[in-house]
Amino acid sequence: MYQTLLSGHSFIRWLVLLSLLYSIYLAYKGYSQKLPFTKKVNVIRHWTATIAHIQLLFGILVYVQSPIVKYFWRNYKDAFSNLDASFFGIIHIFLMLLAIIVITIGSALAKRKLLDEQKFKTMFLWFSIALLIIFIAIPWPFSPLANRPYFR
Repeated sequence: MYQTLLSGHSFIRWLVLLSLLYSIYLAYKGYSQKLPFTKKVNVIRHWTATIAHIQLLFGILVYVQSPIVKYFWRNYKDAFSNLDASFFGIIHIFLMLLAIIVITIGSALAKRKLLDEQKFKTMFLWFSIALLIIFIAIPWPFSPLANRPYFR
């Protein structure tokens, strides 16, 4: 079951990244060109947050099943010196939770703004911050913190 969850979590990462990139693009375009905040953009804003929350659920399930995380919490004094264990035990989950919180706040704030320009600006700012956090927290193959393949 762990491998299935991990594969799902790895796959959904790409959906999160694509939806965030597309939302940021739409927000930038809408703000810079003073476009109306259409129902389509609102649906994309909503689904970006929803996909991120689905990824969070997968991530929590992977976290509680992970042998690396279990090792980290059983041996946390020694595990802090192991960058791989520290990354997955603390850093990854903390940064990803922070990113999900940022996406959720940004989505909620954008939804409640009255002017279209404010909606786009809010969505662009908060989603961009979340994307930056996510880029840092993903264990890319080239990451100095912990590296994993692009696809599981």
